Amino acid sequence: MLGTCGMQQCHQEVLKKNRVSLAKQLVLKELLEHLIEKDIITIEMMETIQAKAGSFSQNVELLNLLPKRGPTAFSAFCEALRETKQQHLEEMLLNAILRLSNGIARLGQDYESSVPFPVRESCRSPKRPRQIGELMEHSLDNGDGPPYIPVKPCTPEFYHAHQRLAYKLISQPRGLALVLSNMHFSSEKDLEFRSGGDVDYTALEMLFKHLGYRVTVLHDQTVQEMQEALQMFSQLPAHRDVDSCIVALLSHGIEGGIYGVDGKLLQLQEIFRLFDNANCPSLQNKPKMFFIQACRGGVSGTHIHLPLPCRCLCCSVSASHSAWSACIESQTPQHPGNDETDRGVDQRDGKERSDSPGCEESDANKEENPRLRLPTRSDMICGYASLKGTAAMRNTKRGSWYIEALTSVFAEDSQNMHVADMLVKVNRLIKQREGYAPGTEFHRCKEMSEYCSTLCQDLYLFPGYVPRN
Repeated sequence: MLGTCGMQQCHQEVLKKNRVSLAKQLVLKELLEHLIEKDIITIEMMETIQAKAGSFSQNVELLNLLPKRGPTAFSAFCEALRETKQQHLEEMLLNAILRLSNGIARLGQDYESSVPFPVRESCRSPKRPRQIGELMEHSLDNGDGPPYIPVKPCTPEFYHAHQRLAYKLISQPRGLALVLSNMHFSSEKDLEFRSGGDVDYTALEMLFKHLGYRVTVLHDQTVQEMQEALQMFSQLPAHRDVDSCIVALLSHGIEGGIYGVDGKLLQLQEIFRLFDNANCPSLQNKPKMFFIQACRGGVSGTHIHLPLPCRCLCCSVSASHSAWSACIESQTPQHPGNDETDRGVDQRDGKERSDSPGCEESDANKEENPRLRLPTRSDMICGYASLKGTAAMRNTKRGSWYIEALTSVFAEDSQNMHVADMLVKVNRLIKQREGYAPGTEFHRCKEMSEYCSTLCQDLYLFPGYVPRN
């Protein structure tokens, strides 16, 4: 829940509880410039703060302003603390959130019996009557969501043992991350408010920041605004200086597309195209991660009872091939009778020529210093909350099933597990989960996540590792 001034109530509470410590310890000289850069305060506000006599009074003035500066002010303030080498104050605030979350979570130990409703990320979900007190049930801890799960750091020994066969991922920051979160949709369209979506974007923002990414979160975008934001993000010059990229999309959707708040559809293929080797040369040969929290159809999964599986080789091979074929089919435009060849693109700043053993060359008419050719699309991995044709499930207190599993696994296992293996573990957690809402269509409903990959090396995130100069 947002406070009357826009900042989440829990964040206002944490600032209030730590007000004296912050007022005594904050160093404002660089911090204010960072907050101006992040559009949290204006130059006029900075001048008002600096007009106060003494550092304590100046700090108090800033603390009075922050709760009035919108829902992103708290996370931007924490980021600015980290960027100005005041991490101890950021940790103090994050630990306070954790204590606050744990205190409230203890009031409801029996999670399954207290779940209000899992809901679908469906494109046209049926309305249901609002229950008394439902507004409170739709958020955990007044909008704060699940407690922050610390990211476990990678050890130098693990880095040195695995970096040779992995993507280079040591830049600081590791990369840029963009989170698009749509929750409030136009009343002209039958798209429901995504209760619990605030938990999702907050969890992802915290996760990505503590994995070493510079994160931007945009809220409630129309399709045109989403297109413009993604286009601008893909062309940022800063991509040249970092080793990877993350895009997370949280909205209603259907197979192959996600909705803007205006009810129009943005095709996923258009998003992937913006980051391919032809359109985003700054990210050539660098891993690009996409996470899609949206429906890919209107049917929620149901459980079935199966006989013991056949373990013969032919059945195992057939099942594996079918799953991969379905995954590829969902991402590849079909052209019956008109197969096309990927003509590829020149690698920017690449080797002078390919060293592939299959590369043929002729002494006659040989190009001068030909560059290595790349396929148009490569080095991408995309995690989907649900399978083609099925709905994604979202708990109104704890956020979506997929994002909860994703943030938990990445925080725990990125220290020693590559991304593809972590997404397999996410799949396993999602497979084991089922809805608990007796008397509704969601009781014992199921979901199954999946991922598709064109990665060419192991993708370890190496959290916390800083190479020695």
